Amino acid sequence: MSSIHIREIASDTLHALKRLARSHHRSLQGELHAILERAARMAPPDEENRMLDLVTVKTGHTTSWSRDEIYDADGR
Repeated sequence: MSSIHIREIASDTLHALKRLARSHHRSLQGELHAILERAARMAPPDEENRMLDLVTVKTGHTTSWSRDEIYDADGR
């Protein structure tokens, strides 16, 4: 497992993180793990593994999805 080292944390920030950890009944390290895991879940997915979100709407119209229907008779 990798490690990180963060330098020059403002003392107010460190004390607030310690209070937050105490309120969640965790160690400072446990609190930082939880914060980082929550933040990592908000990262966008890898482009190579990204799935297409397809949204369909029911219009009541049926279609054959033929080339002529999509591009008109001109084939554009």
